[in-house]
Amino acid sequence: MSREKQSLLHKDGISYVVPFILITSCFALWGFANDITNPMVKAFSKIFRMSVTDGALVQVAFYGGYFAMAFPAAMFIRKYSYKAGILLGLALYAAGALLFFPAKLTGSYYPFLLAYFILTCGLSFLETSSNPYILSMGTEETATRRLNLAQSFNPIGSLLGMFVAMQFIQARMQPLGTAERSLLSAEEFEAVKESDLSVLIQPYLLIGLVIIALFLLIRCTRMPTNHDQSHSIDFLPTLKRIFSLPRYREGVIAQFFYVGVQIMCWTFIIQYGTRLFMARGMDEKAAEVLSQQYNIAAMIIFCISRFICTFLLRYLNPGKLLLILSIAGGILTLGVIGFQDIYGLYCLVGVSGCMSLMFPTIYGIALAGLGDDAKFGAAGLIMAILGGSVLPPVQAAIIDRGTLFGMPAVNLSFLLPLLCFVMISIYGFRSFRRSDNL
Repeated sequence: MSREKQSLLHKDGISYVVPFILITSCFALWGFANDITNPMVKAFSKIFRMSVTDGALVQVAFYGGYFAMAFPAAMFIRKYSYKAGILLGLALYAAGALLFFPAKLTGSYYPFLLAYFILTCGLSFLETSSNPYILSMGTEETATRRLNLAQSFNPIGSLLGMFVAMQFIQARMQPLGTAERSLLSAEEFEAVKESDLSVLIQPYLLIGLVIIALFLLIRCTRMPTNHDQSHSIDFLPTLKRIFSLPRYREGVIAQFFYVGVQIMCWTFIIQYGTRLFMARGMDEKAAEVLSQQYNIAAMIIFCISRFICTFLLRYLNPGKLLLILSIAGGILTLGVIGFQDIYGLYCLVGVSGCMSLMFPTIYGIALAGLGDDAKFGAAGLIMAILGGSVLPPVQAAIIDRGTLFGMPAVNLSFLLPLLCFVMISIYGFRSFRRSDNL
């Protein structure tokens, strides 16, 4: 066996190959949940005849679940184990997905938000457990690279989620546009809504069954324990200890802005592309489906870039590479704002290549050397996913303005992602400078 494999998935004579494969499958599954959900902002807006801002409540519920459950998840994992946290996360994920059926029966929007919230409480458990578990499956020197490798399978799930959203939800919904739906009578509106909701819930019910199968597989598999020396819950002292570390404290802030920029770019590419293609004479549904194809292209670039960046981390300091890519992302975002044609959409697709490295690298830098405190450290970084709940509704409110300062509001709304890249570049620079001074 090569030294590369020994360093990545073996430590102290223990093999982590099977656990690594099983836990990495969870990365793909929460990628699926994230990216089947992003297009649902537009879908729910149409189904329930709401504004973009109201539709963005999907993201508030989705990422609010991450925020609400992160520290409870950390305390649960500290008391029990990573495996127990993963199993509870899968159970909540499956429950939230299956709740789409009773939500559909109510015919109301808000039960879907509750289902999303429960689903992402499960994702919070999964991410709080899985990320530090992967970090511990080998030597600390290769921890960031190992997490990048595991996270490389996240966009594969994301691609599947996008494909399912496009082919099995968007393409099968009623072809009526937003303007046509506003003219429907109450009876006609209810019939169209019932049809669209029946289409929308099917993939969620199927993924719920897949999650149950994975739950049973992991439950029956012997999983090694990792750094479970302490099961005491010293909540406040531990928080004080980890937040006293600049690399961790600043990492939480950087992660907030990273998740915000990721969700904004992947959610509102639909609005950006739809405005562009409708201006060319395309009908709304066709414009949405074509925009989702560009979203899938963005995710393919993201996926390829993740593997490339994982390779580059063998030769480049993580903070330095983070700085380079955040600057490149900011430059492309300026193109998204400035161009009002297809080149702006090309820039928006290209941004995904710059984002691929960021989540696991910020995670790895922030948790370096925390040891058993990584359980609570991971929770703080998962709480930072709140950025995906806070920032998209602000961008949606800007988009709803239609036009600002003589420019399409959807273009100007990308000033928010630009700000996020600035904040991430500062963290990359400071991380690189700290490592350079060691």
